[in-house]
Amino acid sequence: MESPLAFDPQRFLDETWQGRPLLIREAWTDWSNPLEPDELAGLACEAEVESRLVRHSAPGRWELEEGPLAPDRFARLGDCPWTLLVQAVDHHVPQVAELIEPFRFIPDWRIDDVMVSYASDGGGVGPHFDQYDVFLVQGLGRRRWRVGKRCDDSAPLLPHDGLRLLADFEPEEEWVLDPGDILYVPPGFAHDGVAVGDDCMTYSIGFRAPSRGDLVSAFADHVLDTLQEDDRYTDAALAADANPGEISPEAVGRLHDMVVSAMADRDAFAAWIGAYVTTPKDERIDWSPEEPVSVGDLVQSDTAFQRNPASRFSFIRQSDDAVMLFVDGRGCLCQGVAARVAERLCAETRFCLAEETMADPQVAELIVDLVNRGCLAPDNVD
Repeated sequence: MESPLAFDPQRFLDETWQGRPLLIREAWTDWSNPLEPDELAGLACEAEVESRLVRHSAPGRWELEEGPLAPDRFARLGDCPWTLLVQAVDHHVPQVAELIEPFRFIPDWRIDDVMVSYASDGGGVGPHFDQYDVFLVQGLGRRRWRVGKRCDDSAPLLPHDGLRLLADFEPEEEWVLDPGDILYVPPGFAHDGVAVGDDCMTYSIGFRAPSRGDLVSAFADHVLDTLQEDDRYTDAALAADANPGEISPEAVGRLHDMVVSAMADRDAFAAWIGAYVTTPKDERIDWSPEEPVSVGDLVQSDTAFQRNPASRFSFIRQSDDAVMLFVDGRGCLCQGVAARVAERLCAETRFCLAEETMADPQVAELIVDLVNRGCLAPDNVD
């Protein structure tokens, strides 16, 4: 599959990203669908894989069924249009994970996963909007996409326990996508995709964006875990003749400072956010070796490694010669040679480390820890 995408990434970021939808025809000139429909159906039957089945049983009516699905379920779907959706397929299929690579001009910490859908003729999930950016890559067959205005949480929804479907959808643009085409949809834009013919597969590369509420709530919980029970309010100078019912400005200020100072430590926030955004989406995908490896097992010659596609790698620069590496929710300070290796770990999904690099004690300790945690594997190991 040829990758660079058929547009300039910087121009896209400057003119389109999070601002307006964009259709990109023939983003890959030699497109090859990386997953067969039967393989996707097989994933939907596995307990550790998140999947959904949506049947459009009548006009304006959609039925949702949560996976895992029974193997014979697909033979009993009837004549109504239906769609199978499987989350985080990139965690299970390396060829699907490779679809993310051309989009890594967006920082990795923003990447959510690759959801794959398969639809029969007329199948779809109904008009809706998402709170994240998504690139909709047409993989097999054809799909008609209609895009409307930007929505917010005040938009009226149809009554449904599991699907957030718009009650009033007015399309403004419409396209039919062929294999290799991409539709970019920013957060909030109403859209509706319907399969045109059978064997319609779409790869949805989603980019998460935490809400202010989620961040405040999660960081506050973290801060609460770090506070001491005896860290309590103390009075400033009191006046005996003050009104006993008044909460004085001095008291308000001291109480406010207690709360704000606990949340205002930027270094503490950086250490927390690195762990927060690299927490795995699904911790059930385990690449850890059956027997723990040691430095001696790996420091023998130039060694190739591959990243677990379910693992999340990011770093925050501390200085010219040090970075804080975050992998799957854990932070590690890396300095010198190890800092440069950490940056490579974040930039490359497959890489080779020279024997002299592996001889650095901090590098060896880092790599061995990541292999034993299942975040890395020697590239010659399945």
